[in-house]
Amino acid sequence: MLLQWPICPRHSGQHAEHHGDEAAHYCRFNMAHRVNKGSYNGVALDGAKYWLAGDLGEDFSQGKADWAVLTFDPSVSEEQREGIKVILSHILPLQWSSFEVEQDAEMQWMADNDKAEARLNDGKTAEMVLQHQQGMTDGPVVIQNIGYAMVPRNNGVILMPNLVQAYHAGEKPFETKGTTGFMVTIDISSEDVMAGQ
Repeated sequence: MLLQWPICPRHSGQHAEHHGDEAAHYCRFNMAHRVNKGSYNGVALDGAKYWLAGDLGEDFSQGKADWAVLTFDPSVSEEQREGIKVILSHILPLQWSSFEVEQDAEMQWMADNDKAEARLNDGKTAEMVLQHQQGMTDGPVVIQNIGYAMVPRNNGVILMPNLVQAYHAGEKPFETKGTTGFMVTIDISSEDVMAGQ
């Protein structure tokens, strides 16, 4: 999946949104998912694409988050969607103030060693373009042995700064350039979920 690391600035200055004496705080994110291989209740999820955008809010460590919007590629079947929603609830087990499933939008997703790109509705709804970051070698910059969400296994977090990451839809659009994005391949199974209950 391609992800934009949550953008979590504390507002200050002329455009701050104030709550009492405190400046507003947010953690906005874009997550473009493509299932490499998997299933839910016997339904194959291979190749399913979906996008999650939102705001984790001021302090998601308490299990509560602000808002999220889930958008499926039109090719994802109803049975696949049900499975994906259940799996997402275990990857990000948060209580959302608002969680909506948007109308379908075609999703483009590609990644190689130099660039990773994902777009919804040709970028009109949302877009992410991540660029290879030069490390000590020409290989990707990878952080190993670090957890991601509530997923027990991943192949390492590949850091890639973005050329652009944006969510253009709804009442709370956002866009940033030059912030930290990343790619990660995650692995979670029903056994993991049962063990965590």
